Amino acid sequence: MFYEDPDYRVYLEWLEEGAKRYGCAVHAYVLMTNHVHLLATPQESDSISRMLQYVGRRYVPYVNHTYGRSGTLWEGRFKASPVDASEYLLACYRYIEMNPVRAGMVETPRGYRWSSYRANAQGTADPVVSPHDMYLGLGTDEPQRRAAYRALFRGYVEDPDMEDIRACLQTGTPLGNDRFRTEIERTLQVKVGQATRGRPKKVGRNEQKAL
Repeated sequence: MFYEDPDYRVYLEWLEEGAKRYGCAVHAYVLMTNHVHLLATPQESDSISRMLQYVGRRYVPYVNHTYGRSGTLWEGRFKASPVDASEYLLACYRYIEMNPVRAGMVETPRGYRWSSYRANAQGTADPVVSPHDMYLGLGTDEPQRRAAYRALFRGYVEDPDMEDIRACLQTGTPLGNDRFRTEIERTLQVKVGQATRGRPKKVGRNEQKAL
């Protein structure tokens, strides 16, 4: 998906535009060489789809024109999972921003330029990022919040929630406990994915989406 530094920059520019145009608050992101992860809160039911369509309709022609290729970059429609924010939100932040470390590309998340870590942990200006209320609740001011956020990554070995997050993303299953999933199924009147694995979780009302 990304070949040179300008590719990452133009993708982020269009992501910023699409998020503002269609009402998506992007809390965390990472642009890997062959995929993208986002944690976002949509204002409307189709906000995320329209945001990603907006980006794709600009980015794919840009890549094809720049590198003399044709066709699409995507294997299919994006995968998304509703998130029980009260239990999994900060785990999703960490999961997303640790991607380059797990891939062996950098030793620490601050060493990777194309993620939201520097904005969330160090206060670097990033017009793509909108802080979530739970992030803001980490401290009474910006230095305190950033210090508390960095502490989430300190001594990181393996995120105990990683397998749950991966499984839910692959299947479109809500990331939360069985009651959280049941509430969503009752609202949508359809079954969504597979049963959530892992330890029982408390029920939360705030809903985000990880992609």
